[in-house]
Amino acid sequence: MKGPLSSLKILDFSTLLPGPFASLLLADMGAEVLRVESPSRTDLVRVLPPHDGGQSTSHAYLNRNKRSIALDLKRPEAVELVKQLVRGYDIVLEQFRPGVMDRLGLGYEALKAVNPKLIYVSITGYGQTGPYRDRAGHDINYLALAGIASYTGRRDSGPLPLGVQLADIGGGSLHGVMGLLAAVIHRQATGEGQQVDVSMTDCAFALHGMAGAAYLGAGVEPDMENQVLNGGSFYDYYRTRDGRWFSVGSLEPQFMQQFCAAIGRPELAAKGLSPKAEDQRELKRAIETEFEKRDYAEWLDVFAALDACVEPMLPLSAAVEHPQIKARGLVVEVPRDGLPPQRQIACPIKFSTGLPAPRHTGGAVGAHTAEVLAELGLSGEEIEALKAAKVVG
Repeated sequence: MKGPLSSLKILDFSTLLPGPFASLLLADMGAEVLRVESPSRTDLVRVLPPHDGGQSTSHAYLNRNKRSIALDLKRPEAVELVKQLVRGYDIVLEQFRPGVMDRLGLGYEALKAVNPKLIYVSITGYGQTGPYRDRAGHDINYLALAGIASYTGRRDSGPLPLGVQLADIGGGSLHGVMGLLAAVIHRQATGEGQQVDVSMTDCAFALHGMAGAAYLGAGVEPDMENQVLNGGSFYDYYRTRDGRWFSVGSLEPQFMQQFCAAIGRPELAAKGLSPKAEDQRELKRAIETEFEKRDYAEWLDVFAALDACVEPMLPLSAAVEHPQIKARGLVVEVPRDGLPPQRQIACPIKFSTGLPAPRHTGGAVGAHTAEVLAELGLSGEEIEALKAAKVVG
């Protein structure tokens, strides 16, 4: 079976998380992704613990369904090989700081000269322009500068380091895929390629949604626990008597009424619908008191059959086994060479025509070098000579 993106061929120069997560989604949906890796510098993701079967589980997941070619991009022979590849792999995904690919002779203009229809996606922390374009950063820095951290946390303890990489994935990976596919549609309509500039800080900034609209339109500054959805109302997490947690999101009247009746306090429903801060604080204290009267299992029975936007907070081990997650097929077994299949998170996007089954986990650096070079028309002797000269690995 071919996926919906089986017509796309992507050269992926990215490392770490944002670019590889983007190309994982593309590969899962059928795109042919060829990783271009250094034969001498190891991608950190390849060595991150934990390991299974001698391989980092992060690498095995992020780089499944992709091939790998090892090229020393500081060598002119390797640059020429990339230019040959670009004639067929007409989409480039890269994650270097601005200017690095230009210095290697592989920037957008250089490769566009080889293939005018090239789509060239650059994912960086701060974008190709602006005073921070050359500055280093990580997910926590992008969220801080974008203003998201300023109202994500508790007043008494400050901002929270998020458990998922929101700017990396929600900003870089997902917007990178979106921009790439938009450029593909544009090329199909016009024949024109282009460079797509994806800044993780820009895209994190765009995630402000309602808070951004409120500030820019009405001057309302978001702060910790001062909004309906960030702890400023009853919409929050509540601890049970035995130290577990439930999420309560019963915003609409019909849900609030059911929820208050379920906890034995139907008279609280009016406060739940009140916009007054003092009513919300009083309601939260009352809900906290009620949740602390029963254990997790008891509350689970109370809310199991109730449609009131109340769900238990699950550890990942329990989420993996949840009947909804299992029914949606969100965990798959991925083949590995010489080893039993490895369980991984599946592609979350469903298509009525289906997706191809996962082909393999992420492999060794340069595992497909000879295969790819042979596809370019190089002979076995030429490939061996390039290996001997350490142009390829």
